[in-house]
Amino acid sequence: MEDGEIKETSRSCAMFGGEGPSSYAMNSSPQRGFLEAAQEIMKMSIVENLETEKLSSATYRIADFGCSCGHNAILAIQTILEAVRHKIQLEGCELPEFQVFFNDLVGNDFNTFFALLPPQRQYYASGVPGTFHGRLFPEKSLHFAYSSCALNWLSKVPELVTDKASPAWNNGKIYHLGAHKEVAEAYGAKFCKDMESFLNARSEELVEGGLMAIIMPGLPDAVPLSQTDTALLFQLLESCIIGVAKQGLASMEKVDTFNLPVHFPSAGELEKVVKRQGKYSIETLEVLSNPNELTKASLQQAPSNLRAVFDRIISSHFGNEFSKKLFDEYSKRIADPSFLSISHLCQLSVFLLVLKRINHCKR
Repeated sequence: MEDGEIKETSRSCAMFGGEGPSSYAMNSSPQRGFLEAAQEIMKMSIVENLETEKLSSATYRIADFGCSCGHNAILAIQTILEAVRHKIQLEGCELPEFQVFFNDLVGNDFNTFFALLPPQRQYYASGVPGTFHGRLFPEKSLHFAYSSCALNWLSKVPELVTDKASPAWNNGKIYHLGAHKEVAEAYGAKFCKDMESFLNARSEELVEGGLMAIIMPGLPDAVPLSQTDTALLFQLLESCIIGVAKQGLASMEKVDTFNLPVHFPSAGELEKVVKRQGKYSIETLEVLSNPNELTKASLQQAPSNLRAVFDRIISSHFGNEFSKKLFDEYSKRIADPSFLSISHLCQLSVFLLVLKRINHCKR
């Protein structure tokens, strides 16, 4: 990955920190729902695929890539540890010590996160700042890699989308909804490139036979993003950005150069990129239903949830005053009784992908 991409992501894409009403810690219940939907299947897959005979180290090392600054990462690690300990005890092996590395961008609020860790935890905890699209750990030092709701984030907006001379130039929009097909294709290609970078880096850090679990919201089979409730929320965000800009807080040229650096893949896209990369076997690829049904009640929480995720990147591009005005406007618009009915829209799926690092000699 280019240095410019790393710097851009690290500067603006971390979640809203602290524990206040707009923080990620207080507004990440949808992401917790994804974890809860995948929890039991993930534990079963770990028990079935963990190779205890390869645990030559006295310390079992787990890394959470994209931990953010809330409670969800703590629940995820508890889930993984429970399954790993159970499998080791089933095999009659001695339990190792556990070390957990929590990774996120350098702008992440690690202070808030570490204050949330349970004092009686059964592992040693460390923070590892930096982008997960490159190497972060020594070779063959990890036994388990985990990431949830982080790999949807691109390392940066696709370059073609911001190039005025490109067919994928996305002027007047903040995402590929309703845009030319070249815009969606640019997003898909960038996701595949970033996913390959992530998998390559982890393949060097994981021991042979090591496991990786990825939880990711994505598109149901044969359902375009435009027919999902997420599209509805993004379209409203786009409308509000344009509306606030027209109030004199930003130029339309500024709007034209803003795009959300996220992508929601299909299960087929995930499977294809893993197989093409070739360093893992797919042990589990489950398509789970999304437990976070978008109701009128949950719509009231949508502005806070979106602000916790996107405030920093919006403020970085438009300024703090713009962002505050934007989410005030968003809250008013979404509470309006005339807001578009959501009854016909699909939810995103939740994908659970469990991979095993294959032996070098098998390639």
